[in-house]
Amino acid sequence: MLKTSLLGRDFNSEPSPLDNRSKSLSESRGSVASENVHPTEEANRLSIMQTLVHLLKCNIGTGLLGLPLAMKNAGLLVGPISLLAIGILTVHCMVILLNCAHHLSQRLQKTFVNYGEAMMYSLETCPNAWLRTHSVWGRYTVSFLLITTQLGFCSVYFMFMADNLQQMVEEAHVTSNNCQPRKILALTPILDIRFYMLTILPFVVLLVFIQNLRMLSIFSTLANITTLGSMALIFEYIIKEIPDPSSLPLMASWKTFLLFFGTAIFTFEGVGMVLPLKNQMKHPQHFAFVLYLGMSLVIILYICLGTLGYMKFGSSTQASITLNLPNCWLYQSVKLMYSIGIFFTYALQFHVPAEIIIPFVISQVSESWTLLIDLFVRTALVCLTCVSAILIPRLDLVISFVGSVSSSALALIIPPLLELITFYPEDMSCVTIAKDIMISILGLLGAAGKMRSMHRKYSRHASSLANHENTRLRTCHRPEETGVA
Repeated sequence: MLKTSLLGRDFNSEPSPLDNRSKSLSESRGSVASENVHPTEEANRLSIMQTLVHLLKCNIGTGLLGLPLAMKNAGLLVGPISLLAIGILTVHCMVILLNCAHHLSQRLQKTFVNYGEAMMYSLETCPNAWLRTHSVWGRYTVSFLLITTQLGFCSVYFMFMADNLQQMVEEAHVTSNNCQPRKILALTPILDIRFYMLTILPFVVLLVFIQNLRMLSIFSTLANITTLGSMALIFEYIIKEIPDPSSLPLMASWKTFLLFFGTAIFTFEGVGMVLPLKNQMKHPQHFAFVLYLGMSLVIILYICLGTLGYMKFGSSTQASITLNLPNCWLYQSVKLMYSIGIFFTYALQFHVPAEIIIPFVISQVSESWTLLIDLFVRTALVCLTCVSAILIPRLDLVISFVGSVSSSALALIIPPLLELITFYPEDMSCVTIAKDIMISILGLLGAAGKMRSMHRKYSRHASSLANHENTRLRTCHRPEETGVA
């Protein structure tokens, strides 16, 4: 009997002939589990509508709520145009990934290949001898990037939930039924945001212990309902009485534009699920239609929310648009609903790295320790995401960091390189080669520049905190400088 995970991976599937080249290395080190979905039984496969819903859900997360700030970092004109361009490039790279996977599956006479396998099999047939010898590392690299990206999403989920929980709790005594525009409240934080992260931690640990797929599907449905309700309320507020946008800059500084780039790339979260969704469809030949329709809706939603949100709040735009909503019970419920949706979505995002890491770890221990090690690894991974959120308590910086590194690699850098490696022996046109090289370079430059800009911004933030602390200490130890006798 085949054992199938949430991602539909067949643990007992037969290796392909090309796997033999790297078999000894994989067995000696413990092969990393595949990250995608093998075709399920016909009754369990996805319809066109179900695939569309999953595609939308894969791409709509916390990054969506950070788009108004991203528009502020790019400018009112440059932001929407750049977001459209990044969206088109991302969809194009998804199509490249699909074409390469289809080509390789036909060449190898396999039902399908996943992202990591596509990279490995392409390297096995490339002209360079060193790359052919080390082709298995292509699979490991993609798996590592998927783990980093998904755990990065989970870290942002922790921070997002804590941000909103802190605001709801500490503004409860000033929350009213009159939904007027938010005023700047000089509230002294009662508890540090790290306390709220640690409060959420046990509940998240218990959530990821649930491995029953039917139970998780219930949570997924609940997450979709709460997210839809919260988005309806957000749009209902931001489209009312939008101020005159003539005072907003059309183009921001190139340094802040790099922050926009990282946030925009992070927002397109679904590249890792493109192949799994296609392989679970009843009619995979219709996936291209679903992809173009779904991503068109996603791009339109991103541009509308980002642009309207920035026009609504202007220079006071926060890292998450929910932090700009009026301080009344109606819009506090938006934060609560979206936070509930993100809480349950955590388990789904967490399954991607869990299904890669846990089988590898379990293979190193005896069968009697399997359950204990499984629970321990899940707990450790959740704690890792929580600690990451605590160490970098800036939502916009975390989004930009994850977007600039792993998401850029998976969405913009690797697919064009994969196309070059896969189709180069078959006489690619010079235009295609130049296009792929330009997209990869763009992804590299954007990621490197964004990381440099983020490092400077975080260094300034740390320096400001240090100067503030030194001033406080000097004031405490030298009261005569303050005029105190």
